[in-house]
Amino acid sequence: MSQDRPPLNNAELLSVLDWYRAAGVDMAVGEDPVDRFAQRAPAATPQAKAVPAAAAPQPAGPVGGDPTQARQLAASAQSLDQLRTILDAYDGCGLKFRATQLVFADGNPDAEIMLIGEAPGAEEDLQGKPFVGRAGQLLDRMLGAIGLNRTKVFIVNTVPWRPPGNRAPTPEEIELCLPFLQRQVELVAPKLVLTLGGPAMQTVFKSKNGIIKMRGKWEMLSIGSHKVDTLPTLHPAYLLRNPPAKQQAWRDLLALKTKMVELGLA
Repeated sequence: MSQDRPPLNNAELLSVLDWYRAAGVDMAVGEDPVDRFAQRAPAATPQAKAVPAAAAPQPAGPVGGDPTQARQLAASAQSLDQLRTILDAYDGCGLKFRATQLVFADGNPDAEIMLIGEAPGAEEDLQGKPFVGRAGQLLDRMLGAIGLNRTKVFIVNTVPWRPPGNRAPTPEEIELCLPFLQRQVELVAPKLVLTLGGPAMQTVFKSKNGIIKMRGKWEMLSIGSHKVDTLPTLHPAYLLRNPPAKQQAWRDLLALKTKMVELGLA
């Protein structure tokens, strides 16, 4: 940085701190660099030089969650309240240690329609509810256009903690969180599911296809022990960046409305 630059004023300092927080920075100074995105410790090799235990950096949270444990814990929940309590206590996914709080769900747990997004963002992390930022406001308007609101749907994400800096969840993080998402679906037992965006669609369908190819096509999907008609559509955040794509999303919403009428949900 140039030494001729005047010191930052208070507004500029606050702006820098906001940017650091959004990027996932939670420590001002550290003696040693720490890869806080790593979930697993590197495998030791015979040639590796031993490092004293006192000098080893400590990861933020546990290293290497166990998907089997996650499945067992999720299956043990007999209600959404129990599942939330289990998730609050679950330390297997490192995302928990970088997030402000758990973002479990929003809406009506008795709803017949379930919406599945990808991951919480900054506003969701602060409020503890999914889809409350600009994308959530657009989602509310989209639902209102076909006679729905948050009292008539149940909204969840594939992972319940915000990834640092709003990065995409890693495959390992998704694997650790998937049993809890599946148990949410089983406990709510919706008659229709709407996935929002490519990552959510790929997670629930276990597909590598892109959202443009998959959107607007109904599929009977097995999620846990529950079978449900599922429709992928575009994420509201994508629509904010690409307004012309709202035409495609509107066709998907009309398809959802038609299916609601067929099933007597409208």
